[in-house]
Amino acid sequence: MGDFSKINSSSTESFNKQKQLIKQLLSGKSIKCDVCGKPLHALLPANPKKDPVGHIRCDKGCTDIELEMD
Repeated sequence: MGDFSKINSSSTESFNKQKQLIKQLLSGKSIKCDVCGKPLHALLPANPKKDPVGHIRCDKGCTDIELEMD
């Protein structure tokens, strides 16, 4: 069996970074895309029951984090 500790560590770090970014953005802090430097925007559905997916993305689309709205 292979050593997955490096992959697991990288995945955990990425998940925690995105989680922190989402918290900061939704609390009103201005966050810029790491790639293009444009501001990130939260695009949340008006009715999460009908459309349960939201996004955090920049205008160029280089950052696009899909949010499941429960």
